[in-house]
Amino acid sequence: MTNKIHPTALIEDSVKLGKNNIIGPYCVLTGNIKLGNGNELKSHVVMHGHGKTTIGDNNIFFPFSSFNVPQDKKFAGEETAKLEIGDRNIFREYSTANPGTEAGSMLTKIGNDNLFMMSSHIAHDCEIGSNIVMANSVAIAGHVTIGDYATIGGLSAVLQRTRIGEHAMIGGMSAVAGDVIPYGMVVGDRAYLAGLNIVGLRRRGFSKESMHGLRHAYEIVFAESADRNFSERIEFASEEFKSCAEAQNMLKFISDNSLASRSLCKPR
Repeated sequence: MTNKIHPTALIEDSVKLGKNNIIGPYCVLTGNIKLGNGNELKSHVVMHGHGKTTIGDNNIFFPFSSFNVPQDKKFAGEETAKLEIGDRNIFREYSTANPGTEAGSMLTKIGNDNLFMMSSHIAHDCEIGSNIVMANSVAIAGHVTIGDYATIGGLSAVLQRTRIGEHAMIGGMSAVAGDVIPYGMVVGDRAYLAGLNIVGLRRRGFSKESMHGLRHAYEIVFAESADRNFSERIEFASEEFKSCAEAQNMLKFISDNSLASRSLCKPR
């Protein structure tokens, strides 16, 4: 099957198309774009590969989604700016993603099997994992890293250079100004840590042993203690739960955060 392109679509000669793509009415593709196989652009989708935009296979782009130059005054039209999108992602109406900039890695990278709901925004130099859900009107600022299977509730905003760990849950209408631990759940303005994402972990088939280790490691690290300071509690929990990979993953994230003197979402 060859590509099916609506006669009203505008596609420059510089755009490289794979096979079996469907490009609907009034889509505009310009610049250095490489589109894989089996993608569907519903209608009125705008892609401008100012630097280099690479899109994988079987993605779906709904009307008025846009992939264009960064919303950054420092951006000077660098031709080396890149946007990479993996496979089987869904970009709903008015969702946007921008390439990298010279002030960052020059790359915005999006993984596989993500759902970006209506009006969600991914800014420049972000690293977005796989199997992530971003609900309606979520705003991700520049240089943000989001781990696999994270869920971000509607109308939430994430401050620039923030890290969100894998399997984390961000409650709706949250303002996230600090790193979010893997498996954690945060809510509020400014967002605070409200425990672990137990419901999400159960849905994804985590074992009782893993959740038990996570819970106890979490309690040790974030409980007030007259005997140990925060760094000592991290060290103690790391020794106590050596055999729990999930606990070790969470504790390493916290330790790296502490060593780098980064802001961390903590319980109230």
